[in-house]
Amino acid sequence: MQRDGDHVPFVRSGSYPIRAGNDVRPLVDGGPAFDRICRAVESARRSVWVTVAFHDLGFEMPGGRGSLFDVLDAARARELDVRVIFWRHPRLAEISPDIHFAGTAADRALLRERGSRFLARWDRAYGPYCQHQKSWMVDCGTDDEVTFVGGINLDRGSVVEPGHVGGGGIHDVYLELRGPASTDVHHNFVQRWNEASDRLLADGAWPDVASQTDLPFPGALSPSRGAAPVQIQRTVRRELYRNGHPAVDAEPFAIADGEFSVIDQYRCAIDAARSSIYIEDQAIASAEVVDRLHAAAERGVEVVFLVPADAGEGMTEARAEARYEPFFASLARLGEHPRFTLAGIAASGADGDHRSVYVHAKIALVDDVWCTIGSTNVANRSFYGDTELNASFWHGPTVRALRTELLAEHLGRDTSAIGDREALRLYAEVARENAERRAAGQPLQGLAFSLDASTYALPG
Repeated sequence: MQRDGDHVPFVRSGSYPIRAGNDVRPLVDGGPAFDRICRAVESARRSVWVTVAFHDLGFEMPGGRGSLFDVLDAARARELDVRVIFWRHPRLAEISPDIHFAGTAADRALLRERGSRFLARWDRAYGPYCQHQKSWMVDCGTDDEVTFVGGINLDRGSVVEPGHVGGGGIHDVYLELRGPASTDVHHNFVQRWNEASDRLLADGAWPDVASQTDLPFPGALSPSRGAAPVQIQRTVRRELYRNGHPAVDAEPFAIADGEFSVIDQYRCAIDAARSSIYIEDQAIASAEVVDRLHAAAERGVEVVFLVPADAGEGMTEARAEARYEPFFASLARLGEHPRFTLAGIAASGADGDHRSVYVHAKIALVDDVWCTIGSTNVANRSFYGDTELNASFWHGPTVRALRTELLAEHLGRDTSAIGDREALRLYAEVARENAERRAAGQPLQGLAFSLDASTYALPG
């Protein structure tokens, strides 16, 4: 198979091979992404299948379409096959019931009051981990099939427009996918649906266990729709079960094996990079990735890593633990490299104050020819623990267009006429200047400003 970026290998460790003939369309920020998803659902003729990790009951789709349940109920009212897999974590349901739809008595009462007729199953992960996949599949197995893979949660802060006017909100990315690789997303859903941990429990299915049916696996690949080779990659821990259900409350007693093709792809892509690596992620929490980025910078690759300017709680807590000192020392050394930039983004409100935009995206671009978009964070938890789903593609025109779109948003500059290496050098320059402007209370050029890797995630 002839690909853009043949120097960036695909992986052989996962369930799915690289597949030619796909059409890929990155969707930047939640407003455009959910609008596109809703339009696909509204034109669906056969089915709508969804995997949900986090869900905020205050979430509403753009364009006045209402809640997730409004969208699903409207599809079911047209007699479509509508199915949802919800993550269930009993402890989280008690501590933070407003961040995920765990199928509690209150959740089921809400569905009952609505008269919701779609099918749902609840699925636990092992121990503290998360069923973190976020995907939408419309008309699976038909000529009109379209899938969406990404990391955007059903959170009210996610539905924002590019540019983040006024500051705040969440920056994120989805991928619209048509073609043979959609069949692998279809397969992943069927596998999870048929094996959902709580599917046989009285409160583990909606509307009840008796209404549930398993799904057949796809028997043929979807037809070619474009020119992009795509590989679907995952993190899936395969655990031993007790009495057919996950030993959620037990210490890890036996980990049989697993699929870790996302971290394998990150290794391959970073090690193969020749000119540029651009990453946007909620976390920079993998020592292996940090070490590989340092090696890439040493051999002349320009590296930019966009993170939340205000690090998450997990990162700040790790700063206080002695066992993570070597990691933060390594991150500090990477930050000293002239070809590495750690950055955050913020936008000015009406009062002139800079309000940080929370970076929740999980994407990486290499050499303007390869990209991955999905649910997987640059963190060991995502690489080895949580259940994740990414789509990697090798298609220079799409990757360059995405790089140009993202840098236009973050730098306020058009980089379409320059190469990837020069574009990331410009990113570093603008980010440094913006850090000075931010410190002086002056307006930023775009959104991006550089961060000090040696102090990143320190409290205060």
